[in-house]
Amino acid sequence: MGKRFDFEYIIVGGGVAGITAAKKLARAKRKVALIEQNQWGGAGEYSRDVPAKTLFSFSHLYARAVAGTKYGISGANLRYNYPTVLHWRDKILAKTIPKKKELEDLGITCLKGKAHFVSQYDVAVGDGKISAGKFLITTGAEPDYNGISGTDIVKFLTPETALNIARPPKAALVVGGGASGLEIAQYYAELGAKVVIVELASRLLPKEDEEVGQVVEQYFTKRLGIKVFTKTRVIALEKDKTGSKVIFMRNGQERAVKIDTIVLATGSKPATDIGLANAGVSFDKTGIVVDKTLQTSSRNIFAAGDVIGGSSSTEKAIYTAEIAVSNMVGRTKTYVNFDGFMRTVDTDPQIATVGLTEDDLAKRSKKYRKVLVPLSAVRAAITQDNRIGFLKLLADKDGKVLGATAVCPEAEDVLQEVALAIRHNLPLVQIASTPHSASSWTELVRLAAKSLVS
Repeated sequence: MGKRFDFEYIIVGGGVAGITAAKKLARAKRKVALIEQNQWGGAGEYSRDVPAKTLFSFSHLYARAVAGTKYGISGANLRYNYPTVLHWRDKILAKTIPKKKELEDLGITCLKGKAHFVSQYDVAVGDGKISAGKFLITTGAEPDYNGISGTDIVKFLTPETALNIARPPKAALVVGGGASGLEIAQYYAELGAKVVIVELASRLLPKEDEEVGQVVEQYFTKRLGIKVFTKTRVIALEKDKTGSKVIFMRNGQERAVKIDTIVLATGSKPATDIGLANAGVSFDKTGIVVDKTLQTSSRNIFAAGDVIGGSSSTEKAIYTAEIAVSNMVGRTKTYVNFDGFMRTVDTDPQIATVGLTEDDLAKRSKKYRKVLVPLSAVRAAITQDNRIGFLKLLADKDGKVLGATAVCPEAEDVLQEVALAIRHNLPLVQIASTPHSASSWTELVRLAAKSLVS
């Protein structure tokens, strides 16, 4: 490290990716600073992964218990104490959220504040300025309200803050039928709220194949009483003496609905407002532009996690952070490989997708074979009395797995071996010939693979 620099490495963003990178550098005895504007651990740890999965597990369990008369459970008068639920969540958070002292004990200099690049080697933090020979940007993503006006004057919730309210709402309107919108909608509905979902696209979960949105909408409307309005654009939030209103366009007409609880689950965008132009870092609306080593247009600056765009997940954040650090420190280069990464929707039933979808293959004009196995094809559907969902497997003519989607209990676990096959080019015949527990949901994968190789 040259004497002109305060640190060897500065990491901008103290979320999962940033902390992963900082720890790896600190353990390699490098002088590193970590800058975070809000909470250590970022949205992934502090408001998404841990608290969301904790609360969703509770609401799904509660909903199953209420509907458990077929199992002999008397759920008609079942109640929950929400302060106790939140206390349980907070206890789990306290065990999992990264602590500043723990980071400092590793030798990491932790700085709180918004970072802004002054030059390729200097970044301002608060009233001060620090420099480093190399930087890693891990600022993650921020909400994108897609041009909805009134967000500055009307109180609303995001998928993160929707889980922090003192009590569940009596009624809620969720704007956005993507993953986070569906998760919050189901959470509120399972706790007794009347919920409406508004989605701009023609179906729920527009990034997934058509069958997924169809199954979920059917379950949401018939089992949970959620109202779903697709092909509907929210254009504004308004407030008057009587409360808040959501203004939307549907069938060419402008309409309005009054509602106390509004959740804007309209998606996110890479958080790039940190003076990147001053550092010579190229970026666009999809995120910071990086090469296969995660190096930016400035040779001393790398980027990882949600800020580089693409699908979002904790495992991707950790993976890219580790690859970036390896390339920043080492002489040999390691390239990123996103094959086998899964995206999951934590609804009940759970939804998981790995590899390519049919929509992806159609856009690429790629030939493929497919099979769709309904849940009723396996014994678990009978023993657990659950027939809502399916597993779809896609492969090419040579038996190479291209992608899969599962709508079923434990979907992300069910697709783990498919992820392995995609990442390591394992042929379908190996999945089909591997014994699977006949009483588990993983039997869906064997049946699908067997169908495609026979």
